[in-house]
Amino acid sequence: MTVAELVGRALAELGVGHAFGVVGSGNFHVTNALRAGGVGYVAARHEGGAATMADAYARTSGRVGVLTVHQGCGLTNALTGITEAAKSRTPMIVLAADTGAGAVRSNFRIDQDALARSVGAVAERVHSAGTALDDVVRAYRTAVEQRRTVVLNLPLDVQAAEADAGPVPAAQPLAPVRPGADAVEALARLIAGAERPVFVAGRGARGAGQQLRELAAASGALLATSAVAAGLFADDPWSLGISGGFATPLAAELISGADLVVGWGCALNMWTMRHGALIGPDATVVQVDLDADAIGANRPVHLGVLGDVRATAADVRAALDGPRTGYRTPQVAAAVAERGRWRDEPHKDLTGADGIDPRTLTIALDDLLPTERTVAVDSGNFMGYPSAYLRVPDEHGFCLTQGFQSIGLGLATAIGAAVARPDRLTVAALGDGGALMSAAELETVTRLGLSMVVVVYDDRGYGAEVHHFTGEDPATVVFPDTDIAAIGRGYGFEAVTVNAPADLDAVAQWVAGPRRAPLLVHARIASDGGSWWLAEAFRGH
Repeated sequence: MTVAELVGRALAELGVGHAFGVVGSGNFHVTNALRAGGVGYVAARHEGGAATMADAYARTSGRVGVLTVHQGCGLTNALTGITEAAKSRTPMIVLAADTGAGAVRSNFRIDQDALARSVGAVAERVHSAGTALDDVVRAYRTAVEQRRTVVLNLPLDVQAAEADAGPVPAAQPLAPVRPGADAVEALARLIAGAERPVFVAGRGARGAGQQLRELAAASGALLATSAVAAGLFADDPWSLGISGGFATPLAAELISGADLVVGWGCALNMWTMRHGALIGPDATVVQVDLDADAIGANRPVHLGVLGDVRATAADVRAALDGPRTGYRTPQVAAAVAERGRWRDEPHKDLTGADGIDPRTLTIALDDLLPTERTVAVDSGNFMGYPSAYLRVPDEHGFCLTQGFQSIGLGLATAIGAAVARPDRLTVAALGDGGALMSAAELETVTRLGLSMVVVVYDDRGYGAEVHHFTGEDPATVVFPDTDIAAIGRGYGFEAVTVNAPADLDAVAQWVAGPRRAPLLVHARIASDGGSWWLAEAFRGH
């Protein structure tokens, strides 16, 4: 077989999940080899969308996502999505065709290794027919074991070479890294001495929800998550929801009142801790992480514990004596029950001539849409409404590809998540700017027959800039009305324009069935004067 065929077969046997891409002459054969090996493939309409689909698929499914692109321009088109995946430590492999050794004057020739490294991805290469299998296994293990996005460059001359079809060595999963006994005892002592402990779980805690719940119950700790781990404690009565810019007033009050804050697989960065404002001046801070470089990277900590979150939580629970009341008092329980969600906070309805209040809209959608859902959110002034107001059933029900803070990734995120979880309704929450940037992928949704509702929060502009630069000329960031519902219908969606709550009857009718096509909700929203999370975010700029 050729090297291209060997690469595709090897990745399939190693156990990669779905592949996404745009096929050109350079990646035609390797993509077909993946498909022949049983790996599903989605043809996107743009490489940028394909990259984010692969990223979201990996985050939602827990399997390695694959992106396949043409040499040169195919890779550069995908670069924003690759950067997001790399910054978020998504286990993903980018199969990037590359010019051959003799094609020094090819217009496709760029330094693809340097390009990958410049955005934080790992640059790997299939060097020859003789090393091809080892090169692929090395790239796969790097992606899985180090949770890295790997760009595996495939020179055209090497792809075409003949290779021996030897057996693919199994990549055995590594055992969890257990924390040291001294660190376990130190953390157990801190928990035992805390009166108001709070656990904040991040991406590294996904899969460890049960162990953290058990430890929190024994510790008397309240539970919260970073945005990317939303849903981890969805049904827990002691859950405060998301910590950071999206936090409810009650969550901010209780987290900032903690005397012990433990970050579990959580970066404790400016977004999750509101630039440190959610950590009280006398609070003890602990960080548990697999990556030694991550501990203390964003703020000083009193104790760093190097270890797998699940293993560490289990070991600390075993070292902790009997249950404690801690922060779990009747008064706190009553407050969480009464004010634990944003929808519990009263608001003045802004619905009027300019459109529907985004809070009113999102609360209604939360009630109308099935609870078994996956929510994918783009970036912009609107993004806190779906993030904070739409319930998700678990940590697999929320996908936020916003490590790089690029708008326009939300629709592709939803597609990747929908492919990973076809059993759930996928809700894509977009702004008008991001929706129009990515509109070509609406065709991908209908072509794949995905169960999806696309909600476009349309404020007729780039709302973040409109509100951030109040008092200055906004002409560069505002736009006339666009009939986004008509665009959706053109791609095969059912569509409705929503200006007021009564217009949502069409959403209820779609939910009731038969749902022959995906639904696009074009919501013309009233101005909120600038969102609370936006004001918080811009403090970091």
